[in-house]
Amino acid sequence: MSAESPAGGPAPRRLIVVGSGIAGLYAALLAAEAGAEVVLLTKGALADSNTYHAQGGISAVLDEPAPGDTVAAHIADTLKAGAGHCDEEAVRVLCTEARLDIAGLERFGVRFDMDDDGDPSLGLEAAHSAPRILHAGGDATGAGVARALIKTVLDAQAAGRIQVIGHAQVISLSQSEGRVAGVNFLHDGRELGIHGDSVLLATGGAGQLFAQTTNPAVATADGLALAWRAGAAVADLEFFQFHPTCMVLPADALEAAGNGTEPLLISEAVRGEGAILLDAHGERFMPAYHADAELAPRDVVSRSIALHLATLGDPNGHVFLDAMVVEARRGEGYLAKRFPTITQRTREAGVDWTRELVPVAPAAHYWMGGVLTDLYGRTSVPGLLAAGEVACTGVQGANRLASNSLLEGLVFGRRAVSAFLSDGAGWVSPDAAPPRAVSAAGGLPLTHASGAPSDDDSALPLGAATDEPALKVPAWEFETVPSPGPVETSFAEPEPFSRVALRRLMTADAGVLRNGGLLREASGLLGAWASADNPVNVPDSFDPREHEDANLLLAAQLLVHAARERLESLGAHYRSDSVPADAAVEHFDKRYTMSRKASLVHD
Repeated sequence: MSAESPAGGPAPRRLIVVGSGIAGLYAALLAAEAGAEVVLLTKGALADSNTYHAQGGISAVLDEPAPGDTVAAHIADTLKAGAGHCDEEAVRVLCTEARLDIAGLERFGVRFDMDDDGDPSLGLEAAHSAPRILHAGGDATGAGVARALIKTVLDAQAAGRIQVIGHAQVISLSQSEGRVAGVNFLHDGRELGIHGDSVLLATGGAGQLFAQTTNPAVATADGLALAWRAGAAVADLEFFQFHPTCMVLPADALEAAGNGTEPLLISEAVRGEGAILLDAHGERFMPAYHADAELAPRDVVSRSIALHLATLGDPNGHVFLDAMVVEARRGEGYLAKRFPTITQRTREAGVDWTRELVPVAPAAHYWMGGVLTDLYGRTSVPGLLAAGEVACTGVQGANRLASNSLLEGLVFGRRAVSAFLSDGAGWVSPDAAPPRAVSAAGGLPLTHASGAPSDDDSALPLGAATDEPALKVPAWEFETVPSPGPVETSFAEPEPFSRVALRRLMTADAGVLRNGGLLREASGLLGAWASADNPVNVPDSFDPREHEDANLLLAAQLLVHAARERLESLGAHYRSDSVPADAAVEHFDKRYTMSRKASLVHD
């Protein structure tokens, strides 16, 4: 296939943003405000993103925080949740700059919930030591934020400041002289290309790797695959967080519905009200796994469900949430009043949870790993930036703290724009001073004719562009030579590849519960599928789904490889055959980093 160009040639200082979640929308608006030409591509509609489905809020210590709360406390909570695996400087940046981007969101039309006194209503969530969670529309914060940002983006498009290209599946990054210089994408049955000075990947996660996920259908690891094929380093891919109770729909229904199926996460607050978990035999099982039963921490409940299903011989099965006990104790109508959204959504799915059990299972929720970046979103490939869930800044560590994910997209999306604006290729400010990140509350007032630094001491100067990668990959990255196929072989005929088969395999062998044998089995089957159609290569097809399948297969291989390398349990990576940390690797908490020179095979 050959790439044809849309109208016009490359424009000076053009930023191409791929993805329309919180990181992509926010970054596009900031870059356009600063005078850059911005092209925003999304493979579906602008609202098709993980952000839109986020029920939780955004954590931030404001100028007037809750009594006793401090930035230092937010930092400590984040580090603790990350199981000692966080990049401490990235966490410091996230927590200290959070208030700037909350103000930035308000400037772009986001309205946060207020208390009776007219102050921001701050919620308390698990593992936070103080109330610091902002919501917009109660349990639909993601939708509230996305709607406001989308409106502002569309206004900017109408004013000619942002070009939005919807239903555009980006299939490859174009490179020139060792630098990413644009993207190629499918649109209306054609392959098109567009040039830019930098590309910002903001494509979200990869929940579609697993049979159950809280992510929408568009979460197919596209950004990770694009970056890997371009030679970018990736890290921490073994750490995938699962939410314990997502309503289960039959696999065939999910396949048929495609992008029209919205995942339904059943909030932990339901169990907090007294709902219990039952297995297929009607037996309550959580007390046998943890003293706190259904009120145990999220990862404990997820593992307990997975262990119980494995014991029953049905690792891809589900259990049941009994909320009828809540209605019986609290009185008729209580569930509808306390949980109106869940009541409506379960009813739409054909379940009256006041009278019936709700089928639930642990669901892939958030990928802590991703494309390795520095504190300004720069990857190991010049010209390529990444922000949000697709990126790995190190801020989430081995397990994400609740309500830090939307915040990460904001803070590092803004910083990526700063990196783009300071990239001196072909542009020097009149006073020759490199631009600096400034408060998002007042915008990023940097134009092609103005690069004066701000007085914000927390904003670090950014260097000019060079021919060398901005990000230095750590010395302990894998340096193995690629092998032609998996070491493990099977004399059985492998099951033909399908997305359903891939999800089933990843859930059973590389999901909540892992061990060496299961991961070896997964590696073998993934290798067999890959040998038939190498996912490292861009498919020669105009079918977006074929590209998504290749991206998912590649991401699955990378995840399984990372999981096999980490022999001890840490954070969201749980191995039943875990060895003591000091025997696992020399530095067990080190970040596993891979680039295309690395083998996907465990030698």
